[in-house]
Amino acid sequence: MKVLTAADVRRTVSMPAAIDAVREGFLELAAGNFVLPARQIFGDGTVLVMSAYHSPTGTAVVKKIGINLSQVPAIRATVIWTGGGEQLVADGTSITTLRTGAVVGVATDLLAPPDATRLTLIGTGAQAADQVRAVLAVRRIATVTITGRNEARATALAEALATEFPSVTFTPTTSIDEAIATPDIICCATSSTTPLFDADALPQTVHVNAIGAFRPTMRELPRNLLATASLVMVDQRDAALEESGEIIDALAAGAVQEADLLELGQALTTSPNPTGRTVFKSVGIGCQDWSIARALAEH
Repeated sequence: MKVLTAADVRRTVSMPAAIDAVREGFLELAAGNFVLPARQIFGDGTVLVMSAYHSPTGTAVVKKIGINLSQVPAIRATVIWTGGGEQLVADGTSITTLRTGAVVGVATDLLAPPDATRLTLIGTGAQAADQVRAVLAVRRIATVTITGRNEARATALAEALATEFPSVTFTPTTSIDEAIATPDIICCATSSTTPLFDADALPQTVHVNAIGAFRPTMRELPRNLLATASLVMVDQRDAALEESGEIIDALAAGAVQEADLLELGQALTTSPNPTGRTVFKSVGIGCQDWSIARALAEH
C-alpha cells in the first residue's frame, strides 16, 4: 500500500495535468464507462462518502469527507484507490481542492470567452486558490480581483497568489458589486445560503463558475442568472438535481427546465458555441476523484 500526503499530491499532479485528467474522466463518463453510486450523506451533511468504479479498467476510488464550515480547511478527506493489484491511500483534502479546480478549468475552457483577461474570485477559503490556478491554466488572465468578507484574508490570498503568478495583477476587495461589474470570468467558492449577487449587476458577456454550494439549502447563484443564461452546464444532471440548491430552486420556480441543463461530459463531445452569459454549476462527483487518483497511481 502506498500512502501519499498532501505534499505528495501537489508534487505529483500539476493543475494543467489535473485539468487534462478530469477532462478525460468526463469523456469516460459520457461514454458510459463509470458506475457512480449516489453520494452517501450522514449527520446532516457533515460526513460524505463518494465512490466511482471505472468498468473498462476495473479500477475504483472511495472518498470519505468530513465537513465543518467553522474550521479551516472546512473539508478534510481521505481517498482510497484500488486497481491493478495495488492500493493507494492519499490525502483527500488536497485531491478535492485540486479536482474541483480542475473541473472549473475544463468548464472555463469550454465556455469562457477565448480572449478573457479579467477574473473575479468570490471566496477566500480552502477552495479559492485552486479556482484561480485552474482559470489561469486555460486563459491568459491579466487581472484577478479577490473578493471576501474578511479584508485581511482577501489581502493574504492576493499576496500569496501574486508571488505564485508574478505577471498577474491581484487586487483584494470586500465589495462584490464592484468586483462583478467588469470581469470576463467569475468563480464562486463560498458556503453561502443566499445568492451572492443579482444577475442585473453582471456584464452582458461573462462566464460564471459556482462550486461552493453543495447542499439543497445552499445557494451562490441568483435564480434570474440561471433563467437568462444562454447555457447552464452541470457536472452531472442527477447530482445537481439532488444536491444543488441553485438548480433545485430554479427548477421549482420554473426558471429553468431539467432539459436545459447540459452535462459537462456531453458538452465535451458536442462542443457548444456559447454566447452572452454562461454558467457552470458543480457539486462534485466521484469520477473527478478517480481522475486525480489515477494520475497519482500512474506516477
